[in-house]
Amino acid sequence: MKQSTAEILREYGPFADVERVHGVSFDGNNVWFASGEKLNAFDPESGQNLRSIDVAAHAGTAWDGQHFFQLANDLIHKIDPDTGQVLATIPAPGGGGDSGLTWAEGTLWVGQYRERKIHQVDPETGAILCTIESNRFVTGVTWVEGELWHATWEGDQSDLRRVDPKSGKVLEKLDMPAGMGVSGLESDGGDRLYCGSTSAGVVRAVRRPR
Repeated sequence: MKQSTAEILREYGPFADVERVHGVSFDGNNVWFASGEKLNAFDPESGQNLRSIDVAAHAGTAWDGQHFFQLANDLIHKIDPDTGQVLATIPAPGGGGDSGLTWAEGTLWVGQYRERKIHQVDPETGAILCTIESNRFVTGVTWVEGELWHATWEGDQSDLRRVDPKSGKVLEKLDMPAGMGVSGLESDGGDRLYCGSTSAGVVRAVRRPR
């Protein structure tokens, strides 16, 4: 297993009226984050706030190229990005104990926080297609270029892990500074991993090793 210290490239925020970040996503241009009762967008180049959508946003956020999927307590809502309308709802696999959320190749991947699991989920029915075990509390989860990454948070320590998507074996680990907890996690499709904060209204960009 490769292990190194996470290289933090930039910190965005703190954002007004945001106590902590619950989920993070990327729509190809802008970074979105869940803050409890809103989805918020900012420009990753300027850091400028762009817009928000009034919607329950209690944990992970995902973007499928057309719609957002958003964890809201024990449900996953499919949301129209233009109107904020909830178009469909499926049950969350953890029944409210869910954390990270991402989209990859037609399915959703959902972190189950205290159960230390990641589930692959059918976005139409909510059926669990497969499950990966972790040995740490799972927060954010993302796919990038065929790599599955997830964030952990336990005690005073968070890390970002690249894992085997079949076995869950840890292949690479990036250690975050002590006390810097990671909630949501998302990739920009390149060399940046966007990390939500468990204790502040900020999003951090971390370099993804090549």
